[in-house]
Amino acid sequence: MAKVDVLMPKMGESVAEATVIRWLKQPGDRIEADEPIMEIATDKVDSEIPSPVEGILAEQCCAENDVVQVGARVAVISTEAASGEPTAATTAPMAASSVTVSVEPKTVAHEHDSDIPKRSESGKFYSPLVRNIAKEEGIALTELESISGTGKDGRVTKTDIIAHLETRGITAVAATPAAPASISKSVAQQPVVAPQATSQAVAAKVHTAPAISLMPGDEIMEMDRMRRMIADHMVMSKSVSAHVTSFVEADVTNIVLWRERVKKDFEKREGQKLTFTPIFIECLVRAIKDYPGVNISVDGYNIVRRKNINIGMAAAMPNGNLIVPVIKNADQKNLVGLAAEVNDLADRARQSKLKPEEIQGGTYTLTNVGSFGNVMGTPVINQPQVAIMAAGAIRKKPAVIETPQGDAIAIRHMMFLSHSYDHRVVDGSLGGMFVRRFADYLENWDISRTI
Repeated sequence: MAKVDVLMPKMGESVAEATVIRWLKQPGDRIEADEPIMEIATDKVDSEIPSPVEGILAEQCCAENDVVQVGARVAVISTEAASGEPTAATTAPMAASSVTVSVEPKTVAHEHDSDIPKRSESGKFYSPLVRNIAKEEGIALTELESISGTGKDGRVTKTDIIAHLETRGITAVAATPAAPASISKSVAQQPVVAPQATSQAVAAKVHTAPAISLMPGDEIMEMDRMRRMIADHMVMSKSVSAHVTSFVEADVTNIVLWRERVKKDFEKREGQKLTFTPIFIECLVRAIKDYPGVNISVDGYNIVRRKNINIGMAAAMPNGNLIVPVIKNADQKNLVGLAAEVNDLADRARQSKLKPEEIQGGTYTLTNVGSFGNVMGTPVINQPQVAIMAAGAIRKKPAVIETPQGDAIAIRHMMFLSHSYDHRVVDGSLGGMFVRRFADYLENWDISRTI
């Protein structure tokens, strides 16, 4: 019998690893070709790895909750082919559930990169990734043993060790006035703190949540994996960026009346609905072109100006979680193209069918808090971006308008825009002018436009 190695597939640009969520097959189980053998997750997208061949699962090369590098062997399948018969190897980016197969054994990256044992004397298991990070950061086994793990059976995960390093690094800053010249690649960069503000920053960083007293009838529900990731990402964003929010009220009467006039013909012709979101994105792109200073990222003391305009659109999922699919090169699409992509991404987000690369690479994010009836909000920046726009509910209100005959009061469709931005690199003038320009494009929408 021949043995075929199943490798962790490539799951999109810049994705180097995935977490094993659940094994669907156990050693000894017979597997059909293309039958899923395991579930994996990267960032906020869950996927399945199917078997490339028919056979029997001979070996599981990783455990649930392990973080596995792309290209590492995850399973071995025994087939009925002759052992000397060659098996073609294929390498392809992962779409919904593609895999990489090789007849040559592959070893997990960093398997022997650390002096820390795979399993300590206390019985704790440490994955290759955790051991490699520990080696890079100079963490001894005794220190690693003190970290409380959130993985299965108390296992220390990548998130656990990075959280420990963040607290550890800030404690070191408090003890030593001089800031480190560089930060290791294995840890997300932290904002530089002025000496006089160090004590307050440390106090805020190491603050622990208050103890919870249970009362009769209380129910304890563990956060699912996605909610934990959202929680960590939101707290990280607030600690990294100096958030400021500017507000503008926009008169979107022209857009409301125009959409009402064209939406039926649009749906009949294009086979899909015309929502407000693609209209907002088109106006947002125009404003970004006028003020490219919001389409950037921060790398230490360097500013990365983004050439592409990739708009993330926050989407609520049926389970209450949040995901942000990205419209790549939104400035190169017309309104019909934007509408098609918005509808497609939103539909597949609700079905949890987004691909990993479809939630990556955003340079600016739009969130529609108005879909929940909220008139405004103070959205949290989606790192590593530096700004995010929230569109509130559109409401009919009496408003003063200017006419050739003088001022008059009329019923208008009004909407609040909330622009949160990173005050480290976006000052109030830029942040305020940008949201005002966005409102101008919304208000000056051509009501006679054809589509």
